[in-house]
Amino acid sequence: MDFQELYDKAASVLNPRELSEHAQAGTVAAAILTESGNVYTGVCIDTACSMGFCAEHAAAAAMVTQGENHVVWVVNLLFA
Repeated sequence: MDFQELYDKAASVLNPRELSEHAQAGTVAAAILTESGNVYTGVCIDTACSMGFCAEHAAAAAMVTQGENHVVWVVNLLFA
């Protein structure tokens, strides 16, 4: 997988939206390519009470949940 393909994977989940009056999601998206060739994506969740998390954390959690831990590349995108 090349950089553009990984970028496109991150772009495919970038979807800014309001979850409630005090929370929004999807303004940042990330994609992680692992040593085994798998790609994991995630988006940020921002809350007024600071209990949200980063897109990179979401993608890394998905990766670790699937038993992987060797990262080759990480791409993140910010909605502009």
